[in-house]
Amino acid sequence: MPSRIKATRESQMDRTKLGKMSIEELWTLHAEVADILGRRMKAQKAKLEMRLRKVLGVVEQKRRPYPKVLPKYSNPKNPDETWSGRGKQPRWVASQLGSGKRLDQFLIRRSA
Repeated sequence: MPSRIKATRESQMDRTKLGKMSIEELWTLHAEVADILGRRMKAQKAKLEMRLRKVLGVVEQKRRPYPKVLPKYSNPKNPDETWSGRGKQPRWVASQLGSGKRLDQFLIRRSA
């Protein structure tokens, strides 16, 4: 028997089974199918991206390690809160600046 005819008969039998299943069983089956599809799609996407990188000759480069930056500013109310001056301003800096203070008032004094 050709595989196409066999697959058609099996799908007809599966449909009759599905028609007899309860709503809870159908939802469980739906969740299982969605989970399996999600995993297979991720795996397929990873394979395709790897093939694309090979075709394009893209070499993944690692970021160079940046040196640790010492804190430059300190919160006068809580000296444990510091900021290097890089990235987004901490809330304590924004609130102090909003109250009329200047950033240089929070500089950490370093001894030479």
